[in-house]
Amino acid sequence: MGLFSVSYDGRWPLALGTLVGYIGYKVWAYYRLSAFKGPPGSGWCEFWHSSALLGNNAHIQYKEVCDKYGAIARIGPNDLITCSRELLSHMNAVRSPYTRTPWFALATRSQPGTDNIFSELNEDVHLRSRQQMAPGYSGKDNRELEGAINIHVQKLVHLIRSKYLSTSRLARSFDLGNKIQYLAIDVISSVALGDSLGDLDTDSDQYHYIKATEVGLKLATISAALGILPILQRPWVARLLGPSEDDAIGFGRVMRLCRMRIKARLRRGIENRSDMLASFVRHGMDTEQLVTEAVMQLVAGSDTTSTAIRSIILYVLTHPRVYAKLQAEVDAAVTIEKAPAVPDIISDAEAKNLPYMQACIKETMRVHAPTAGLFPKRVPDGGDTVMVDGKPVFLPGGTNVSYARYGLLLDKRVYGKDADEFRPERWLLEKNEARLAAMHRTHDLTFGYGRYQCLGKPIALIE
Repeated sequence: MGLFSVSYDGRWPLALGTLVGYIGYKVWAYYRLSAFKGPPGSGWCEFWHSSALLGNNAHIQYKEVCDKYGAIARIGPNDLITCSRELLSHMNAVRSPYTRTPWFALATRSQPGTDNIFSELNEDVHLRSRQQMAPGYSGKDNRELEGAINIHVQKLVHLIRSKYLSTSRLARSFDLGNKIQYLAIDVISSVALGDSLGDLDTDSDQYHYIKATEVGLKLATISAALGILPILQRPWVARLLGPSEDDAIGFGRVMRLCRMRIKARLRRGIENRSDMLASFVRHGMDTEQLVTEAVMQLVAGSDTTSTAIRSIILYVLTHPRVYAKLQAEVDAAVTIEKAPAVPDIISDAEAKNLPYMQACIKETMRVHAPTAGLFPKRVPDGGDTVMVDGKPVFLPGGTNVSYARYGLLLDKRVYGKDADEFRPERWLLEKNEARLAAMHRTHDLTFGYGRYQCLGKPIALIE
């Protein structure tokens, strides 16, 4: 009993010391970023940020935080968020000392311990991967790109005309949003694997991939809000709860399909082919790299692109004035043979010569960004002084700085008092050249910037 009493009494100093140390750390962390204002309690804990994520409207709350507290606001004990174009460009520049945070590995790994170009934290490895993959995403090595996209656009048109056209006796309705998802997944799988998943052919989410992805993204958001993503990335947990290539449907089944189709394609050889997979192989990527990147390509290249296309259709259809003006431009282009008539597909070069169409695309991606991820970067050790709104701001080293995308793209100082409204004409009627240039530079950040710019940008814009 005496020994137990001594041991028990000896725990109090240890417990008290631990408590004092914890409180001291929290106070230090709070005052370290006290120059930046944010929602109540955000300097002490993650409660506000977790609530925003669980509310499924975090992207709007990030904007509201920047509107209320400034271009750089605090959303956590060690987390800032910004809508400053200057800071975002500075952080992502080619020679920037800012680096990716563990968020990338936790949020974008398809399998624990296996990195892709999105999740890779080693900057040298990331750069090497970009150099290997960039030619395949562009027309330089991938001369089959636009033709592959056109094939699936034609399939979509054929599906609608053969199965869903209304007649004088029968009115048919269908969910165009689903068909756009089929288009996006078939395009990116065709481009990435050399063969599509065939959703347009079967008019179905035949492997339940789209459903699995939607559920997976929701669960990932909830896991991030609860702070359990690190636990889910542990191998034994992933084996129990994560997707497996042995799964009959869903994400795991698609992982297996990626592996099977890539191996089959490699057996056939890449000679006389000028597509993405052939380019990757020629630039030194091995089979495991090809499979890992293909899986992530399907997620990143289908969900964001289908969101963008569906948003464009939604905004044009719900603004009759815009619809009529766009229709007039297309009709005029066909009449003077600057665009092909039905059933031919307009080329990317021809589409770029339709200014109002381009304005509609750009404006939609401004008011309804295809992605709203944080993509946080770490301030280099020693801190950094940056210019924001013409004033120097010191950012302490080790701080995470994230991207308030809607705050950036709906900034009234850049886009005017009606920045919240869908008005494609703003891109065509702006007389102030300096302001128009600022609008374009800001919008360019939709696809990232510098060494972190989205490699899939050319594919998305052609689609």
